[in-house]
Amino acid sequence: MFGVGLPEFAVLAFVAVLVFGPDKLPELARQAGIMVRKARTLANNARDELRAELGPEYADLELKDLDPREIVRRHLTEVLEDDDEDVPPRPPRRGQRPLGDGEVPPYDPDAT
Repeated sequence: MFGVGLPEFAVLAFVAVLVFGPDKLPELARQAGIMVRKARTLANNARDELRAELGPEYADLELKDLDPREIVRRHLTEVLEDDDEDVPPRPPRRGQRPLGDGEVPPYDPDAT
């Protein structure tokens, strides 16, 4: 989720034990859990309030749908899916012709 794997998590846990000590660590973990629960409740309440304000046409609205990256990705995917069938073949440029079956393209060793 945050790009933290098992080795990174182990290092973080070790540093937490060194900094806070084994006595305070369970209390800090409990407080962190409570804070995460409150943040999740706050986000769900904001989503529900936004749905209520926008009306029934946005009943399936999720907060991740409002992420600009997700909006751009969704619209680009739709455009690319729609345009795949509608694109006519490009006419060849002046002085060029399409290669025939089995024809090898010209190769210039000095060009590279």
